[in-house]
Amino acid sequence: MRVRALVLALPLAVGILLTGCASGGSSTPTSTSVTSTPATLGPSVPPATAVAAPVPADQLPTASGAFGEKPTLTFPAGDPPPSLQRVILSEGTGPVTTSGDWLVTNYLGQVWGGKVFDNSYDRGSTSAFQIGVGKVVPGWDVGLVGVPVGSRVMLSLPPADGYKAAGNPSAGITGTDTLVFVVDIVDAIGPDAAGQKDAEVQPAPANAPQVSGDLGSPATVTVPAGTPEPTAPSVTVLAKGTGAPVQAGQVLVQYAAVTWTGEDAGSTWTSASGQGGGPQELPGAAGGPFEGMVGVPLGSRVLVQVPGQTDQSTGQQQPAIAAVIDLIYQTTVTPATTPSGSATPSGSEVPGSAEPSGSSAPGSAAPTG
Repeated sequence: MRVRALVLALPLAVGILLTGCASGGSSTPTSTSVTSTPATLGPSVPPATAVAAPVPADQLPTASGAFGEKPTLTFPAGDPPPSLQRVILSEGTGPVTTSGDWLVTNYLGQVWGGKVFDNSYDRGSTSAFQIGVGKVVPGWDVGLVGVPVGSRVMLSLPPADGYKAAGNPSAGITGTDTLVFVVDIVDAIGPDAAGQKDAEVQPAPANAPQVSGDLGSPATVTVPAGTPEPTAPSVTVLAKGTGAPVQAGQVLVQYAAVTWTGEDAGSTWTSASGQGGGPQELPGAAGGPFEGMVGVPLGSRVLVQVPGQTDQSTGQQQPAIAAVIDLIYQTTVTPATTPSGSATPSGSEVPGSAEPSGSSAPGSAAPTG
């Protein structure tokens, strides 16, 4: 049983699958890529598996602004290139991104010669998403791998590398639209990420599951014989980080979990990122088993205990679970609701999540097959 069983404590929960700066400008950039055979323009062509050989620079848009600034795209006359193109507008000096990384970014997306359909700059908050594992549009999975952190990248995606034949009607994207993105790679969170090494250790809870492992490194949890089972979900801070307090929403974590009967309930520290390991998202929501994470500083290590419960889909009894969790990064914030019930924008929408009306980030409603 994986740690996803924890969410069974929520009567209406949806199961979460846990297996697993230089300045740019409008000067003419050059494409940087590995070579692949250019695809024919059209929505039914298979997505690219590598960035195509560069086309002449005058066949691609130019982008104004420096890293961190909202860009403006200027499009050339003529049709867009029929292949996945990548241009490094300014190259960073950080580590090179790899498949399975979670990227922290700012980005702008625009239909070729048409409207801007989404951007994080106006929201005033970065967005985080995982690359190379089918969670975003194919052009991002390919084009954002192998780029140094701190880079500003421009991607030109034919339909096959974007939303394919279906398009994305809510964003005004048709099945024949070429999309252009400017992406600032602010940070990359790799499969070995963990909480802070210098987090402030807190008094260990008495008569509770035992956690082993140095701070900043993988951890394990065991349940000594005779440890009383929890009667309600709880979150105990084992080491207090110095990051921003967790808010209601999705939080990127590393975890290891066991049942009260000693069965392995999964660990993100034990598998390669492309095979379901590496950091994963957990929901901090009112009434849920991880509600107690809200308000705990990022960088902290916590012990979560969840009582046994009945699996509503099968009727089977699930044992209680203990999990050690490192809080790494807040990926989304759930909008607060006003007394009238209207949502207050949070400014932290993420590719792959529900987006504001009329916008669409790479991965929202994106076909993955």
